[in-house]
Amino acid sequence: MDATLAFPLLAGLIAIALFFDFLNGLHDAANSIATIVSTRVLRPQYAVVWAAFFNFIAFLFFGLHVAETLGTGIIDPNIVTPLIIFAALMGAIVWNIVTWIFGIPSSSSHALVGGLVGAGLAKVGFSSIVWSGLLKTAGAIVMSPLIGFMLALFLVLIVSWIFVRQTPFAVDRTFRVLQFVSASLYSLGHGGNDAQKTMGIIAVLLYSQGYLGGSFHVPLWVVLSCQTAMALGTLFGGWRIVHTMGSKITRLNPMQGFCAETGGALTLFGATWLGIPVSTTHTITGAIIGVGAARRVSAVRWGLAGNIVVAWVITLPAAALISALFYCVAGLFN
Repeated sequence: MDATLAFPLLAGLIAIALFFDFLNGLHDAANSIATIVSTRVLRPQYAVVWAAFFNFIAFLFFGLHVAETLGTGIIDPNIVTPLIIFAALMGAIVWNIVTWIFGIPSSSSHALVGGLVGAGLAKVGFSSIVWSGLLKTAGAIVMSPLIGFMLALFLVLIVSWIFVRQTPFAVDRTFRVLQFVSASLYSLGHGGNDAQKTMGIIAVLLYSQGYLGGSFHVPLWVVLSCQTAMALGTLFGGWRIVHTMGSKITRLNPMQGFCAETGGALTLFGATWLGIPVSTTHTITGAIIGVGAARRVSAVRWGLAGNIVVAWVITLPAAALISALFYCVAGLFN
């Protein structure tokens, strides 16, 4: 396809990608602020501003390994066309909207991966898939909440031992301050991992149309655009999902909120440096369940947690199916 002729279409697809990034911030705002809101350390309107700021500046602290994985490590970049990108984005956007309406904390990340896989399968079949990258991402569906769970549980035990001689009032006062730090770290991890996924989509689109020359890379304007779109989405918040994440799974105090956010942040930092596109939703949910289970097993509403797990499992295939349908229907008019 001639790059010059494709420019209006290219601009439209980039706009759709940034809209997905905005929805990602809106949908996943709960991940960044649910604990600090539920513990009443910050009011929701201030918490979203706090989270949005750290979401935006995340690109200053991390490389672009996740963007490279999404751009070249899920489906073969040589088969990418504007139609594939359109179908992938629509699959992820439709699934995000459906889960947002019902207040289900599903994964925007895996919806996007599912969208890519569905469009690739619809075009050329299984030969389109880069199995090493897809399997690494699929493995993270299981590992990221488990790691978040274990780290948060471990942190609760350590903190409880350190502060065993302190009064509950003193502990609460200390962790109301420390939760500002943990919420900042988690928002950095969220912005560092999630915004890079849309960067990868836009970069592989530019690469497929010849705008990046001979090598795949992520231009600075793409980085800044994606971070801005995600930060704006976070500002609008996702209050339905905040309620689910912050209070329905288990009740949290400031100490537990600190441990959940710190455990989740450490998991996201590690995954981002390794270039693994994990789900921030999975990660923080696992961490919240971990701190609830540390108090007592019955403190966790396991039925709701089970429903969330089901949403995780069906996200990738559901988004893939929607994406494949969009690819086939749009192909009729191409």
